[in-house]
Amino acid sequence: MRISAILIFLHCFPSMILSISFNKIHLPPNATGPEALAFELGTGRFYTGVGDGRILKYQGPTAGFVDFGFAAPNRSKSLCDGTDFLNPNPACGRPLGMALHHATQKLYVCDAFFGFGVLGPEGGLVTQLSTSVDGEPYRFSNAVDVHQPTGNVYFTDASANYNIRELAIAISTRDSTGRLLKYDIKTKQVTVLLRNISVAVGVAVDEEEKFVLVSEFVANRTIKIWLKGPGAKKFDIINRQPMPDNIKRTKSGNFWLAAAMVNQGTQSIVPIGQRFNEFGSVLQTVNFERWYGNKSISEVQEFGGKLYVASRLVDFIGFYTTGIKV
Repeated sequence: MRISAILIFLHCFPSMILSISFNKIHLPPNATGPEALAFELGTGRFYTGVGDGRILKYQGPTAGFVDFGFAAPNRSKSLCDGTDFLNPNPACGRPLGMALHHATQKLYVCDAFFGFGVLGPEGGLVTQLSTSVDGEPYRFSNAVDVHQPTGNVYFTDASANYNIRELAIAISTRDSTGRLLKYDIKTKQVTVLLRNISVAVGVAVDEEEKFVLVSEFVANRTIKIWLKGPGAKKFDIINRQPMPDNIKRTKSGNFWLAAAMVNQGTQSIVPIGQRFNEFGSVLQTVNFERWYGNKSISEVQEFGGKLYVASRLVDFIGFYTTGIKV
């Protein structure tokens, strides 16, 4: 596997500039579109889903990637491997969000076509846990996060009307039928926590399970849904940023959001990562235009002193040595 490195500069708003190292972990030759990342603790190994329906496991710079799992029950490698990542084939599946429960090593997966499921340490076919709730099937299962202390899982159905192949329609019609859902690890039941979300594509639960953050791609905002107390199931708007996508919590309880801003001169999209606290106060903004151009990014996640970046439009995972204190 080829891992390339160059010296770059990370722009730390409002005024600090840090010199850091930028690297690319290249996917296998016929794989594109890493949407999200789920890391093992202490090993540096991680999982990601790609556009042709596979879930890959990265085993380090020497071993590289191996096929680990898939959600489509009748997936054919000869038919699916290397297929068009911009127009996913329902027969192949399309894994999007994933989250690893460290105590059990269970990998929870949202597949855009096959709903919410889980993989054990051996990988293989994803075991479906839920494909509908309250009689309504999932049309666009998207983001997922696990509360490590309890094992409860929070995930989203981006839209009740449109699937991943109809995302452009969902955006143009300003669809607001997305849902936030909870899988209770004890009862094995799924409940709806919030409806009428404008394309719910990111989710993160806080360490104490007091609230959940959800990004609304169409509404260009991140909301905070309270899980406990007098405000339970009500929400506050804590961030407004164009094209918000996955949200990842840091060890210190802050959050990284993959999003964008608009270049006022050219009106082009500039991919950014934004770190903010639980109240929505922005602590840091990182401009990724130098390395991703005007391609959108889907996730920014801090792990092991590095900042990892995923994008469904490229064939690599970027990571940055930042020395950030969070």
